[in-house]
Parts: sequence; structure tokens; C-alpha cells
Amino acid sequence: MPLYDLSIAELRAYRGEVTRPGDFDAFWAGTLAEARAVPLDARFEPFDAGLKIVEVLDVTFAGFGGHPVKAWLILPRQRAGKLPCVVKFIGYGGGRGFPHEHLLWPAAGYAVFVMDTRGQGSSWSKGDTADPVGSDPAHPGFMTRGILSPETYYYRRVFTDAVRAIEAARSHDAVDAARIAVTGGSQGGGISIAASSLDGSLKALMPDVPFLCDFPRAVGLTPRDPFPEISRFLAVHRDKVERVFATLAYFDGVNFASTDATPALYSVAIMDTICPPSTIFAAYNAHAGTEKAIREYGFNDHEGGGAFQDRAQLDWLSSRI
Repeated sequence: MPLYDLSIAELRAYRGEVTRPGDFDAFWAGTLAEARAVPLDARFEPFDAGLKIVEVLDVTFAGFGGHPVKAWLILPRQRAGKLPCVVKFIGYGGGRGFPHEHLLWPAAGYAVFVMDTRGQGSSWSKGDTADPVGSDPAHPGFMTRGILSPETYYYRRVFTDAVRAIEAARSHDAVDAARIAVTGGSQGGGISIAASSLDGSLKALMPDVPFLCDFPRAVGLTPRDPFPEISRFLAVHRDKVERVFATLAYFDGVNFASTDATPALYSVAIMDTICPPSTIFAAYNAHAGTEKAIREYGFNDHEGGGAFQDRAQLDWLSSRI
């Protein structure tokens, strides 16, 4: 894949095309207050995953609207005291999968809390959480469900679930509530940016090749899904362009990053045709914290750094949590 986005120098200076709504903070404060009016009701059930050196708990907690959301909590069996915890979010179309798919962080001595993504989990890894909320007419996929209003947009529910997932992780006796980090790749990276900003008290943020950033640029630039779900929707609903982008501004990673001072390690793939590198740099450059870094993978597409980034995260996080 040849380079198709801005030059490296331009990428490193790029700030994005999205505008932050004036009531952004009030919208999210109201959304979270509504969610927290329902008891979290986090339940942790022992689960036999066939694994000897980790303990696996099947988790259910109340997310947006009090809807039940599934997760895994995976803990090293040999542990002394409370553990730092990495809360992990999943890429587009995937679900929480199986516990044996999430052993990196327990092998390094951390707890890992893996949130299922409501309504997803049938494209490349299995999920177990329904999204019981309906939608106006939408393009196939998740990107345009409820997209004509911030109140009804699909990611309002997902981002709220993510904040509640952090709260559920903190509630377990084995987890040190003061030492929580969030991570995820692609959609999971976008969710982690939102969750970090909305929580406001995390030790670390590690989004890999994050999706859901700088919607105005991404929708018009990349031909590879999922962003083009939005352009195909607008090709039919020609009169809804302003309403759609007004909604998306409430869910844009650039707007979340702009008020988040959490120490952060981003990654970007310069040949990424799903999440254009400019959109990731827009979020990174907007990030309000002074302790931040970005790993650039100059010859990779959306696979990003892979195991190289895993190792970079392990090294970076070890001194911060």
C-alpha cells in the first residue's frame, strides 16, 4: 500500500477538522448521571476456561440503560495483594471472545478486564451481549445506528458501557482501584480514548491505531470500512449531512482527547487504510496531557505494530501503574 495521506511532517502537526460542541461536557455528564442512577450490580462468576495459571471470572454489569453487559476478568492465580488492572476494549465487529485470547496482561502480572461490545461479536470473535435498543433506518453495520441524534447514536451506549466497565473492574476485591489503565485496538482504541476522558482518573491510556477519530476527514478519505458506512448512508440520505456530522462530533476521539491529561501511549500505522494516520495524529496532537508518546509504524496497514506494540506497551506501562 503506498502512502496516501499527509506527509510525515504534516501528520505530526495535524490538528483535525472536527469542532467540539459547546454542550459536549454537559451532554456526557448527563449521560453518565443517568447510567449511574441504576446500580452497577457487577457480578463475578467463576468460569472454567481450562487454564491452570490464571483465574477466570465471567462478569455481568449494568451498562447504558441498565442493560446487562458481559466481560471477562482474568487474574494471575499467584498474586500478593491487589493487582493493577488493564481494561481492554475490542475492535469493530468483535466480542469478548474466549479467555485464552487475553493472556498477555495476566502473564505480565496484571489483572485484565475485557469488555464485550454490545450488539457486536459475530464478525471475527464471538460476543455475548445484546444491544436491545432499536434504530431509525441505518446502513448495515453499527456506524449509522441512531446517527441522526446524539441521544440515540449507538456509540453513546458503547462509551457509557465502557465507563461502567472501568467501575466494575474497580469494584472487584483483587483489583487496586487506584491503578487502572485502558487499552484497545482500532474500535477498541477509540473506545479507550473516550473512556479515559470520561473517567478522568486513570493511570494510563494505550490506544492502538484508534478508530472513531476526526470523523469529518476520515469519512471523506478512506475507502475501507467501517468509515464508509457513513458515506454510503449519506449517499442515500442526501439531506442529512449536517445532522450526521453534528451527532458525530459528540463521539469524536479528538474532542475527548482535548480535555484528557491521562499519560498516553498511542500507536499509528502510516499506511493504514482503515484508520487514516492523519485522524490518529489529530487525536494524539489534541491530547491534553504532557506525558504522551506515539509509536509510528511506517510500512504497516491497519495491523499496526502487532507484537512490537504489545512489547512497547509492556515496557511503557511498567513504570506507570
